[in-house]
Amino acid sequence: MDIKQSKILILDYGSQYTQLIARRVRELDVYCEIYAWDADAEDIKAFDPQGVILSGGPESVHQDNAPTLNEVVLSLNVPILGVCYGMQLLNVHYGGEVEGSETKEFGYAQVELTHSSELFKKIDHTILDVWMSHGDHVKALAPVFTATAQTTSTPYAACQHIDKPIYCVQFHPEVEHTKDGRAILSQFVHEICGCKKLWKTANIIETHVENIKNQIGSDKVLLGLSGGVDSSVVAALLHQAIGDQLVCVFVDTGLLRYKEGDAVMAMMADKMDINVIRINAQEHYYDALAGVVDPETKRKIIGELFIRIFEQEAHRLQGVKWLAQGTIYPDVIESAGAKTGKAHVIKSHHNVGGLPKDLSLKLVEPLKDLFKDEVRQLGVQLGLAEEMVYRHPFPGPGLGVRILGEVKAEYAEVLARADHIFIEELRRHDLYDKTSQAFAVFLPVKSVGVVGDARRYEYVIALRAVETIDFMTAQWARLPYDFIELVSRRIINEITHVSRVVYDVSSKPPATIEWE
Repeated sequence: MDIKQSKILILDYGSQYTQLIARRVRELDVYCEIYAWDADAEDIKAFDPQGVILSGGPESVHQDNAPTLNEVVLSLNVPILGVCYGMQLLNVHYGGEVEGSETKEFGYAQVELTHSSELFKKIDHTILDVWMSHGDHVKALAPVFTATAQTTSTPYAACQHIDKPIYCVQFHPEVEHTKDGRAILSQFVHEICGCKKLWKTANIIETHVENIKNQIGSDKVLLGLSGGVDSSVVAALLHQAIGDQLVCVFVDTGLLRYKEGDAVMAMMADKMDINVIRINAQEHYYDALAGVVDPETKRKIIGELFIRIFEQEAHRLQGVKWLAQGTIYPDVIESAGAKTGKAHVIKSHHNVGGLPKDLSLKLVEPLKDLFKDEVRQLGVQLGLAEEMVYRHPFPGPGLGVRILGEVKAEYAEVLARADHIFIEELRRHDLYDKTSQAFAVFLPVKSVGVVGDARRYEYVIALRAVETIDFMTAQWARLPYDFIELVSRRIINEITHVSRVVYDVSSKPPATIEWE
């Protein structure tokens, strides 16, 4: 079965929601990829999509050097959905007018459906709660379009071509705040484009296992196992495909979660029966980080030391020809700027090209076409514990960037225990899944406390919990006061070297989620 036979192409015009569009399409069991708006015509034709979605974007169509319509999509003779900036581009192309709005719409809005449309066929009401994010709007509709929706300040909130399957919406159907968004996207993807529901977890595993077997043959594969979600799922997937041909190297840095090293070995080596070599490198890391306080320098030291240790172990192994990495699709998009390198790049990822080239190993990246939520679903299906697969994000350098200032073994031990208490209570009180990320931070300052009849002059722990959809912005989590008091009391009572606990009430922006 070719599970990528039914597929949608998304052209990225720089919107912060572009990846969210792709995730929504994947959730509809249809494969899709994101290309830059100016991708080569031949690459677009070769992809051979059954439909195209033009994303939103931050520019105005009238700006100099603003992204333009990639007209090759019109020659494909497949349905097109223009979202926000995509709607404006299509209208300008066909002779409409776009202007800056006196009343800009950012956030919640109500859209009134004014004309029947195939795109809205699954919706049985005329007033839609939607999410807007635009400064410009269509002033004069192109002659080939018919208006299908409006708001009080936007006369053309949606439209459709009178002859061709081209649809436009000024709002964002991909975000949670647009309550009928999934129905709209489903109608476009399934009914208008005719895509079949082939992109399902069981099918993905079956296809990826077969592809891995064909790619690797009888060779051995080396994987740097971190204990994180991506590398753990890669290990489970490769193990199902090639069994003992997989060799995992797990470097215990001493900067992992509480008793993480033992937990990784229990899950991967004992339960999953995967070949894992554990390297206890804690002292190497503490020595290398002695006296270092700059967070970026700490990051580099931790990353470079991992590479050196991993490289030394790799050279000891015989017959290894492949190096596996836990690269996932957002890493590919953000590191390579979609297909052409011209899309808005937010960050690069340490997985892509991060390990030494002199290992002379070929690269295998089994998850590079999957989003994080798809990786998690695969992990559970492959037998990994849900509690591990659905954990909150954890930074690559681990506790090294959650210890402010110099990293010491005693600090790491204190922080790991405090973090464990916080997470344990979040789970116990059914709050863990209601927060997007929660953790403790070690502050290298001392404060006077009183325990029993004795004064204690010890360190401060900060607790951080946030709620977010995309991690680009985040609100501090309004955890119950009684709960915070309980966690604080446990940390101070159970960890001798802590005399005070504080709670971070900073949102992003202006603050970052991590403290480094």
